Amino acid sequence: MNRYLGFSLGLLLLAGCSGDASEQGFAGLAGLEQSAAGETPYLQPGPGDRLAFPADFGPHPQHRIEWWYLTANLETTDGEPLGVQWTQFRQALQPRVASKPAPDSTAWPLQAAWMAHGAVSWKGKHYFTEKLARGDMGNAGATAVPFQVWLDNWRLQGNANNDRWQLQAAGEGWSYDLMLAIHGEPVGHGNKGFSAKSAGGEGSMYFSLVDIAITGEVVLEGKALEVSGKGWFDREWSSQLLKTGQKGWDWFALHLDSGDKLMAFQLRDDSGSFRSGTWLPAEGDPIPLSSEEVGVKALERRKGVPVRWQLSVPAYQVNLELSAPPGDYLNAGLYPYWESPVEVSGSHSGVGYMELTGYAD
Repeated sequence: MNRYLGFSLGLLLLAGCSGDASEQGFAGLAGLEQSAAGETPYLQPGPGDRLAFPADFGPHPQHRIEWWYLTANLETTDGEPLGVQWTQFRQALQPRVASKPAPDSTAWPLQAAWMAHGAVSWKGKHYFTEKLARGDMGNAGATAVPFQVWLDNWRLQGNANNDRWQLQAAGEGWSYDLMLAIHGEPVGHGNKGFSAKSAGGEGSMYFSLVDIAITGEVVLEGKALEVSGKGWFDREWSSQLLKTGQKGWDWFALHLDSGDKLMAFQLRDDSGSFRSGTWLPAEGDPIPLSSEEVGVKALERRKGVPVRWQLSVPAYQVNLELSAPPGDYLNAGLYPYWESPVEVSGSHSGVGYMELTGYAD
């Protein structure tokens, strides 16, 4: 997803950079790539790469950027919809071979920086918090076995079988403590996990867990709410930024009442959009979707942000309308982006989440 720029600006603060952040972001990343061209280069995924579990749940220190990402469509005991988001990012400042030990924390290393986002959306209100941390100091990190991802007191961790997770996070006016039951195997998007992000073939490794049953408690302004529902977990890593001319990202992950599921995204640029997706039928294997097979059209905007969309996959008789609930769901961090639940109508009904970048100043 297009979180590269926001995280890059955040790591500049951790590294102590000064000056204009947007200019430093691009120049700084170019410098990082040059400095890393010596003994240990950055690795870039390609179509021949394959997913490996459980290792790919853990960090990839020789890749420049990666994230762990959960969205959840939940309901309170009164049947009121409530949305939850959690994301943690890792940005490499210096690549390291995965088999090489992490540097000693007493040397105050700066091989990586971390950022985490947490949000709760309920009754038209949106609570959002952003946290930053220096890498290899112990207060932020990730491991594959046992599976855990943490930044200070925010933590996602799994059991010995990695089929039961607990997610805990808290910010100003909100907190959640959720139990996640993982069903099904990881779904690799694109070419067996390599997801192209342009017609030129650049891309990332990308897989999802799409069948997660969630229960737990969300606390908003001191009010405890018992919740339950379904979640979608994404895992992605790469060493490339967006290509020149790409303006932003529109991403959708949908749970349809038919039992089918759909992930689709588009990267917008001056000449049009590059699209991709995965159709996940209720019965059968996931089906990758090419740019020509996915239709994405904005129908209505709210303060400049498209909040109603048409999403179609004609080959599978899918013609959907996606609508964000009333309210402002801008994650107002270093790099603002829209993150909201959506209701699905049209050829199928259901719920899901959408992330939109490149619309806010």
